[in-house]
Amino acid sequence: MNPRVKVVRTEVLSDNWYVLRKVTFDYQRADGSWQTQAREAYDRGNGAAILLYDREAGTVVLTRQFRLPTYVNGNPDGMLVEVCAGLLDQESPEDCIRREAQEETGFRVDRVVKVGEAYMSPGSVTEILHFFTAEYSKEMRVDAGGGVDHEQEHIEVLEVPFARALDMIDAREIKDAKTILLLRHAEREGLLAPPRSLHIMVAGPYRSGTGDDPEKIAANLRAMSKAALAVYRRGHLPAVGEWYALPLLNAAGAWTPGDALYQEIFDPAAFRLLDRCDAILRIGGPSAGADEIVKAGRAKNKRIFTEISEIPELS
Repeated sequence: MNPRVKVVRTEVLSDNWYVLRKVTFDYQRADGSWQTQAREAYDRGNGAAILLYDREAGTVVLTRQFRLPTYVNGNPDGMLVEVCAGLLDQESPEDCIRREAQEETGFRVDRVVKVGEAYMSPGSVTEILHFFTAEYSKEMRVDAGGGVDHEQEHIEVLEVPFARALDMIDAREIKDAKTILLLRHAEREGLLAPPRSLHIMVAGPYRSGTGDDPEKIAANLRAMSKAALAVYRRGHLPAVGEWYALPLLNAAGAWTPGDALYQEIFDPAAFRLLDRCDAILRIGGPSAGADEIVKAGRAKNKRIFTEISEIPELS
């Protein structure tokens, strides 16, 4: 809790649809003095939104529906083009967005990828929105979509070329924040670009669990090299930190695991390699070093795989 905030009173102004509250609170200013303030907060629960995209066809699925708040604030016909979205209603964000995707668009998607979450209007609305993407294909369509009658939804489903969707942002035909954010995310990440070969770093135990037994260390290295071969056969370029560090250590002279030369070269080589890689494949059992690589990779927005089958297979 924030020690600079003391809630004095909470009043419910309306609970006809969702809940509108007026909160009176004392706020401690930078100079140490206290000031009484009052704000209204609209609580409609949290939500989720998803961009469905077909990489092969180069299309995205959007919706169009009437939005009263936009109609009373400058949108002439009240119609808004959006990605599929909905409120959680006690579901997990993942379960919610799978259900909403089928109800609104007619596509049943199983694998959804979370790309973030955000407060969308923090000055007045409590909602946190969870953002997802998912690949779809025509074979995944199970019905026409359009929403559900008991929620009085009348939703038009749009399948739009991705380039056209981006043009719609520039032309102000798309003015919905969540939709703009997800489309720009797809553009930045190249989600609809033709698949390309990735440079994938294989990270796993090297000394961990071996007691520095040379045979066990060699077995760990063979396991990483075997995984690297599987990565290569899926159409990508693998790399193992030890492939770089061990020749450098041998060139530097006599060394033993953990000595000064080892500290100078072994881990730093792996982290320099990480900067040149697109993704990490984490294999094997416990390894503090491999876990540090994964942690650093996440911080650098690298893709993290834990199974060979998760890596896209290129022809």
